[in-house]
Order: sequence, then C-alpha cells, then structure tokens
Amino acid sequence: MAITAQEVNKLRQKTGAGMMDCKKALTEAEGDFEKAIDILRKKGQKVSASRADRETKEGVVVTSLSEDGKTGILMSLTCETDFVAKNEEFSTFANAILTEAVKANADSIDAVMALPFEGITIGEKITEMTGKIGEKIEVSHFEKVTGENVEPYIHSNGKLGVLVALNTAGADASEAGKDVAMQIAAMNPVALDKDGVDSSIVEREIEVGKDQARQDGKPEAMLEKIALGKLNKFYKENTLLSQAFVKDPSKTIAQYLDSVSKGLTVTSFKRVSIG
Repeated sequence: MAITAQEVNKLRQKTGAGMMDCKKALTEAEGDFEKAIDILRKKGQKVSASRADRETKEGVVVTSLSEDGKTGILMSLTCETDFVAKNEEFSTFANAILTEAVKANADSIDAVMALPFEGITIGEKITEMTGKIGEKIEVSHFEKVTGENVEPYIHSNGKLGVLVALNTAGADASEAGKDVAMQIAAMNPVALDKDGVDSSIVEREIEVGKDQARQDGKPEAMLEKIALGKLNKFYKENTLLSQAFVKDPSKTIAQYLDSVSKGLTVTSFKRVSIG
C-alpha cells in the first residue's frame, strides 16, 4: 500500500525517528500506526543490545533543587560521543527525565527507569532514543542529598555537578555552600571526614605507605608507624573538612565554614562527573 508523506511525518513527530525509518516501519506495518511504533521500538532494542558493551563517556549532568532548598538531585544522562551530548534534544531529554523523577520522588536509577513517560516507561524511551540516535544512552548516575540547606553547582562544561548539604540556612551559609561546592568540584574529596573514608581505601593507603617506607630502607618495625603518618596526610588532603580551602589555603574547609557562621558545617555531599 502507498504510504503518504503526512503519515510518515506524523510517525516521525510521535517517535523522533528518521523519515526513512518511519516510512519503512509504516510499509512493514501495512499502514498500521501503532504497529509501526512497535517496529521502531524493536529496532531501538536491537541497536541497544548491539551497543550494550559500549562505554558512555559523554553526556550531561543536570540538577534539581526543591522549593524549600532542602533536597537536591544530581543526574547524568550519558552517551558515546560529544556530538550527541551537545545536541539540544539530548539535554532537553535529560531535563525531562529529571522532571519526572522529581515529581515521582524517585530515589534510584531503577526507580527512574520504571517511571511512565509519553505512554511508555523512561527505560523504554531510552531504548527508543538509542534506536533513533544509534548510540548507547543511559542514566548513569542518580544522587539525592537532603539537609537544612542544599546548594547545587554545575560546572560550565555541563559534565560535572555537585550537591552540598549544610546544617544551617541563610544567605551567608548559601554563599559558603557555593564556595564549598566549587571546592568539591575541583579537589574531588573521597569523603566528608576521615570517619567517612571507606575501609578498603584506608587499607590500601596503609599498604602503599608501608611499601614506600620499605623501599626507602626503613626498618620493618617502623613501617606501621610511618604508614599511619602517611595516612593522616592522606586524610588531610582528601577529606573535605580537612582540605585547605582553595580561596584561602591558610584555613581548612571546616575553619572557613566556622568563620562564616559559628557551627556551620557540611553534613553531606555528592559529586557526579562524566568522562
């Protein structure tokens, strides 16, 4: 049967697929619109399966902050190439997903993927987009932070985002939170303080410290003490509250926050980076 340009355009507007793909799908479906949509979705699933092992090192990080400023979400939508990542349709899609996640109060990637979106689920829509674009697409990070005052930061390249939760609200606290968010973006601390450092990291740093001391010819009986000294230096350089404040290295982050407002501190943070 003959497929009209109007029918092809209608399917294209509905699915976002290319003109030729839409025409082929309608022809295969013998003009059945819903069947043609299913054909295009199946094509997307085939593309998705064939690219399942591809790495997604490009994309965008998007953020949302609740009206009361106490809950923030960071999400990344990633793809294979910078060309796709810079496409306006891609960033619009990322923000649309985030909007649905916020409305549903989603708290994980799995929850986000199961949300309804344009008559299907977000997971199915991503599969559909994969078929259209020809690249693997995935929600690779979904982080939520809560506190008395949450401050978001997205780096200018759109590939790095931070959320900082503070124990106090107010203009001064918010300004300090922005400073700390930029510090986290630049310095990438492993935890808030030494108590938050994963035990596997601690064990690794101790072993590295011992090996270095051993290679330097230090006595075996001294290795543990030397390694613990190096571990303390690691804490100072790699945990947020102990790091030197980039804008004023004479102060740690903890000291800087306390100088802004007595008792002001960070209660939690998340950092999401693509690439």
